[in-house]
Amino acid sequence: MSDVSSKPAALPKIAGLTLAATGVAHFVRPQLFEPITKPLFPRNTQQRIYAHGGIETALGLGLLSAKTRKAALLAGAGYLGYLGLSAARSTR
Repeated sequence: MSDVSSKPAALPKIAGLTLAATGVAHFVRPQLFEPITKPLFPRNTQQRIYAHGGIETALGLGLLSAKTRKAALLAGAGYLGYLGLSAARSTR
């Protein structure tokens, strides 16, 4: 029987591992991210793919530890805001 009280503690770690793996995938298979990245960042697309991969890897790793989780969440909110503004800017 699983302990229900451990599920909330596991969720940030699962999210962190998933985000970090996605970040690493930017380096392993950058071509997968080009269709998403190119419309928002038509110049220096490859450089942006790697930068976003690094950011997502760092954020994911930050979610793994309770000591760094709050900072990673705040940084993640800023990153999402940056991506949202970039998307809004690209539709003009």
